[in-house]
Amino acid sequence: MKYKKLKKTLISLGVIITSPFISSVIMKIVPNISVTANRLANTTIGETSGNVALNDENTLQEPTIVQETTPNWSDNILSNGLGWDYSLDDTSDSFDFFDEKFNLTAGEEPYPDVDTLTNHSGNVIQTILNNYSGTQYVTLSSGALVKNVTSVSNNTLLNESKNLPEFTIDLNSDEPQVLIMHTHTTESFEPFERTYYDSSFSYRTTDNSKNVVMVGDMIAQELENAGIKTIHNSTVHDYPSYTGSYERSAVTVQSILDEYPSIKVVLDIHRDALSRDGDLLQPVVEIDGKKSAQIMIISGCDDGTMNMPNYMQNFRLASLLQNQIYSDYGDFARPILFDYRKYNQDLTTGSLLIEVGTHGSTLEQVRYAGQLLGKSIAKALVSIST
Repeated sequence: MKYKKLKKTLISLGVIITSPFISSVIMKIVPNISVTANRLANTTIGETSGNVALNDENTLQEPTIVQETTPNWSDNILSNGLGWDYSLDDTSDSFDFFDEKFNLTAGEEPYPDVDTLTNHSGNVIQTILNNYSGTQYVTLSSGALVKNVTSVSNNTLLNESKNLPEFTIDLNSDEPQVLIMHTHTTESFEPFERTYYDSSFSYRTTDNSKNVVMVGDMIAQELENAGIKTIHNSTVHDYPSYTGSYERSAVTVQSILDEYPSIKVVLDIHRDALSRDGDLLQPVVEIDGKKSAQIMIISGCDDGTMNMPNYMQNFRLASLLQNQIYSDYGDFARPILFDYRKYNQDLTTGSLLIEVGTHGSTLEQVRYAGQLLGKSIAKALVSIST
């Protein structure tokens, strides 16, 4: 499996998009990291202007977006934050320098005072990720896309996408149907829209009002509103140490599944990390006149080494959600990533990882994204309810 992943890395044609804070150290461990970056030919990029002004409330005015017609960067839709590759996350030796670089074994990490985040370390570039093309993309019935980077044929995936999950959802039940949790609980975001970022901020915080737990709260609320009883677990699995996050989250998930066997769906909510030439990418789409961060579903495939024989059941759920999201909000969802990844998706037949925004997204953008995502997930699950 590692050889296959290394081969993908060596033949990638595009510029690998990765967090500006870990790009240098990632190069030190390329043999241990799988990166599948493929050329995106016709992506439309929106770039913020170089000037920004403050209004009377001392907040940033909305930046101007300038369209790039011929971008020269590649589309890497993988999750590029620390520990984005589950095999790397479980390799403690590879994470020794991460612990040192990011001081991951320190005490609690509060969200910084935004007034201190004034260093201009690079630009924040607003973009919409769309206009995908190529043989690796599978078009679902709704027009939504899957990015297939496995040896499974596109026709096989298309046929599987037409099948519903084998489980059903019990509406208005006293027993929980969905578990929302976070392997990388402290993943955080930009404070507000601006044209620059400050690299002194690690984009990690134990403040649950400003990390992915806040996003999970928004999703869970929409599911509850639809009569889908949901558990939202906020256990921190990536702090004080990032190493072994997935091992710890597997224990959490399994213990909850043992207590509540009624749970059909497990959603691990993360945020992505995308950059280009030292600038942060802020993927947004406008929905009902308001900017939302884009989201991405990751559905893992077993290459024969992961003990995940029911991975296609997860893909059926991913396709159901992706079709609903696309029908509701168009480009809100980037293509499903179907790749050789585990992410504890062996624990149920309804387990998925969802990236909501990136470290360049703002708190307001991801809060809105969580609300929209929750509405679409609720609709999809109601459609298979009893």
